Amino acid sequence: MRNSSVAAAAPVVAALLALGLVAATGLSQRSDLPEWLAPRAYGFFLDSYPLFAFALAYGLARLVAAAAAPGPAGVPRRAVWGVVGIAALLLASLYPTFGGVILRGAYGTGSMAFLTGQPLWLAYALGAAVGALLFGTILGLFGWLAAGRLRQRTGWRARIGFAFCGFLALWFAAALLGLGRTEGIGPWPGRAITGSEAGIAALLVLAAALPHALVVAFGRRARAATA
Repeated sequence: MRNSSVAAAAPVVAALLALGLVAATGLSQRSDLPEWLAPRAYGFFLDSYPLFAFALAYGLARLVAAAAAPGPAGVPRRAVWGVVGIAALLLASLYPTFGGVILRGAYGTGSMAFLTGQPLWLAYALGAAVGALLFGTILGLFGWLAAGRLRQRTGWRARIGFAFCGFLALWFAAALLGLGRTEGIGPWPGRAITGSEAGIAALLVLAAALPHALVVAFGRRARAATA
């Protein structure tokens, strides 16, 4: 149980460490960036939803943790599906620029809902739901493939239940992280993030990531109890 809790919490720590590294190094659009990174360090979605960068760090760490989790799959299968999952998440998050299909899908859905006369809160919630669904599908699908759980024919009801709870947790996370600008994280990455802004960002990232981490932890404990 302790190992499952540590594995579930590790991606939260990874997201916070990524934020701490950004704050400690003063990384921003004014920094000298590598050629491969520079084109993805600008744009509407990064300016509007900068905390998605740390959601991406969480997702990548979650895929690594899923590939290392107990399951019937062997090492080669875990390595292959883990790498494919990481590549899929990076592609969906960063191509053609920051945000990828995930933020574009979320923003497009919310915008269309608002333009068709839906209240702003509902349009925002629908957009966050689409972003959470895209993000969560990649995490769940490749996590299961890496651990070999898709071949298991028992416990499907519990898995569907935990998957739905995971989606709700990611929906909450998407809605919360989208409020970063209004909650006071400052103009990062337009300039280096300050200590107080980093503190606010850390609280938002922690509050956003914890529910999903708890769902993952309870899911692992449930599987261990029935194994």
